[in-house]
Amino acid sequence: MKKSIIILITLICSLSSSAQDDLLNELNNEIKIEKYQLPAFKAMKIGNLQSTKIAEKGDLYMIVSHRFGTLKNGIETFFGFDDANTKMQLLYSFMNGVQVSLSRESLNRTYASALKVRLFKQTNLFPVNMVLYGTANINTLIKEAQYPELKFSDKMSYATQLLVSRRVSNNLSLLIAPSFVRQNLQDIRVTKGLNHNQFIMGFGGRIKVSKRMSINADYAYNFNREKKSLYQNPLTIGLDIETGGHVFQLLFSNAQSTNEPGFLSNAEGNWANGNVFFGFNVVRVF
Repeated sequence: MKKSIIILITLICSLSSSAQDDLLNELNNEIKIEKYQLPAFKAMKIGNLQSTKIAEKGDLYMIVSHRFGTLKNGIETFFGFDDANTKMQLLYSFMNGVQVSLSRESLNRTYASALKVRLFKQTNLFPVNMVLYGTANINTLIKEAQYPELKFSDKMSYATQLLVSRRVSNNLSLLIAPSFVRQNLQDIRVTKGLNHNQFIMGFGGRIKVSKRMSINADYAYNFNREKKSLYQNPLTIGLDIETGGHVFQLLFSNAQSTNEPGFLSNAEGNWANGNVFFGFNVVRVF
């Protein structure tokens, strides 16, 4: 009799323990801990195209972007050194996931303001990073004195982008960027038509080749460009070098402008005939 009771108690305890294990397993499957992935990109830009990286709250960045003139003219312009374009940009994050910036580019003496807002961050439960980016540019080179009918609004151009990236692996990150560009003033001698509103799809990627170096590339296809337009779709290929407190980017591009409305819509170079611009971005955080 005692042996029967002991066997019965042992069986009940075993069944109870098994049921508890099954319940814990079910709870573990339903409740997953969200873990953020490492950033897809190290710098604010892949090359010319914006990345999904956003400054941390309280960080101040200074970015110097330099594009020499075209290499095509050779020694005549000292391989582009005589026709350089420089952009100085200050960028600050006053709250998590939000950054603002002001810049001045020597090409067309363009002033620009920009806002970048994080929508989603890649985690083990959400597959991508999503960031919204917008910029407004003003071309101060053209003057009312030169063009009497010129309005202030004619100097303005705008760009809005949805940036979606994924860190595929430790060495590979990819990005797509559906974009909209509005240009209030166009030179129809070059554009061969008036396309003030332009829809553009950007693509970019980063391949890490060593602990502190990566090869980057970005490209954008303009759906609204006239076939006879003298402008091209922008293609940029570069190298990122991390050196402590800043990232140094060396690149070649067929667009000399570094502002979104400029390089997305008005890439004047052509890789096929060697009309390419060498340049760099220096990113310093304080």
